[in-house]
Amino acid sequence: MTNQELQNLVERWSQESFGRPFLHQAVFNRRLKTTGGRYHLGDHHIDINPLMLEEYDLATLKQVVLHELCHYHLHLTGRGFGHRDRDFKALLMQVGGSRYAPPTSKARRPGGGVVVRHRYRCTGCGLIIGRNRRFNLARFVCRRCGHRFEEI
Repeated sequence: MTNQELQNLVERWSQESFGRPFLHQAVFNRRLKTTGGRYHLGDHHIDINPLMLEEYDLATLKQVVLHELCHYHLHLTGRGFGHRDRDFKALLMQVGGSRYAPPTSKARRPGGGVVVRHRYRCTGCGLIIGRNRRFNLARFVCRRCGHRFEEI
């Protein structure tokens, strides 16, 4: 799907679900990893994660777009557009948008985060910490007991 096809879908879904036109730009943004979409307050454009369509289906894409359109229309009408606002939750339920985007293959999984390359042990209390980068052993002390670290 191209950005122009996405734009046409967003305009159509906005008119169908909200009865209001979408007058700004909607584009795919491959840099989005953990979210389905993003509404920009400054210029009112919407970014959509293309993985919502590639890994799921058109129905999932529609739910994510409706979620972002709720932010859009509420913000432009001066009502509560944040995730915790009552107006947002009510409108989202009314139009059938998704509260949360489904996880994608690019999102970090629990336990699959940073690789620990350097491990240090406190000489006082024995606290073990892991770091990706080395640090100056003479400069830093343990937060628990104030003793120095040694590299394991």
